[in-house]
Amino acid sequence: MKIRDIDFGDFPVFLAPMEDVTDSSFRLACKEFGADLVYTEFVSADALIRNVSRTEQKLVILSQERPVAVQIYGKDVNSMAEAAKIAEQSQPDILDINYGCPVKKIASKGAGAGLLRDIPKMLEITENVVKAVKLPVTVKTRLGWDENSKIITDLALQLQDCGIEALTIHGRTRSQMYLGTADWTLIGEVKNNPQIKIPIIGNGDIASADSARNAFDIYGIDALMVGRASIGCPWIFAEIKNFLDNKNNFKNPTNSEKKEILKTLILKSIERLNDERKGIVHFRRHIAATPLFKGIPNFKPTRIAMLRAQTVKELFDLIDEVQL
Repeated sequence: MKIRDIDFGDFPVFLAPMEDVTDSSFRLACKEFGADLVYTEFVSADALIRNVSRTEQKLVILSQERPVAVQIYGKDVNSMAEAAKIAEQSQPDILDINYGCPVKKIASKGAGAGLLRDIPKMLEITENVVKAVKLPVTVKTRLGWDENSKIITDLALQLQDCGIEALTIHGRTRSQMYLGTADWTLIGEVKNNPQIKIPIIGNGDIASADSARNAFDIYGIDALMVGRASIGCPWIFAEIKNFLDNKNNFKNPTNSEKKEILKTLILKSIERLNDERKGIVHFRRHIAATPLFKGIPNFKPTRIAMLRAQTVKELFDLIDEVQL
């Protein structure tokens, strides 16, 4: 599977863009375990144009994480085109447009998945971003706004006509948020439409090697994207890649090694934010989500203590005490 000149090989698996998750240290960890493409946290076009420092920091790309995509979002045609030019200066390999974020503070203002209610503007933004940069431009979106407006089969063709070079589809509507089960049937319908010439990337409920294999085998997608299942679990890419393609040899870490991976990521979070407490707080969602600590009898008090820990020593001692 290729996006312009970037060859991702067979059965590529991508790390989804996630706010406050896909910082550079987490991207590098996922890359180490086999992620074929990683995405930055999504970047506000308006904030980028205003030179907001925290937003600009999201554009810092390390050579080890390539290929990497920068994802931008916004609701204004001119702002999105200008932000695309600014993002291009950070030299990502791909520029992605976010038409899928369902969060109220973004979608209710007409950005992210909010543009699923204004398709003419979505297409105008897309055309202008494609024209503004030399990078390959891709799009990530959802099936539609709600159950009564699943428009993705027609929308995919319209976006392709705008000049995008790949399309990622999350198998839920905006109204579903992250609830219920992702509907892959429409993703498969888009992929199998003979008029579709660009790669189709499937996203939604990929949480195991089996679900990854089914996505490729049943729906014929060109690549898949892993989102929430990677939080606190960067090694999921090794598990998936080793299962999909026996030519790969990504190491599946032991439970003890997984503990050390989490501890290393905590230290990198602290280093990046230059603050012990802030770094620990930033990493709490990984501690809460990691499957490493799932299913342990009577673990709730320890989990609560981990999420309340204020120092590295306190948190590391709790992690070390867990018997796996």
